[in-house]
Amino acid sequence: MNGMHSATLTLSRIINVTVTDDTLSVDLEDGRTIAIPIGWYPRLAYGTPAERANFQISGAGYGIHWPDLDEDIGVEGMLLGKKSSECQASFERWLQRRRTGQS
Repeated sequence: MNGMHSATLTLSRIINVTVTDDTLSVDLEDGRTIAIPIGWYPRLAYGTPAERANFQISGAGYGIHWPDLDEDIGVEGMLLGKKSSECQASFERWLQRRRTGQS
């Protein structure tokens, strides 16, 4: 071996999700817990506690879907530290629809 270390990303299925006003926490099947600032995902940050609590573990256990917020977050992105990639214009349109009661 030449002394270089290689790292691989090991994905594990989600077994539990907790969303607070500050944090998205995900417990994985392999014992890891990922905790992420909720501000990384503006739709979650602007959602009500009831909307945040209404989620489904999706993608065979590798993602989370919030139908009320039209938000999807995957384990891989969380492990890589990826924030929401939604552009500001899209987010503003979403906020406007919420304010006017449109779907």
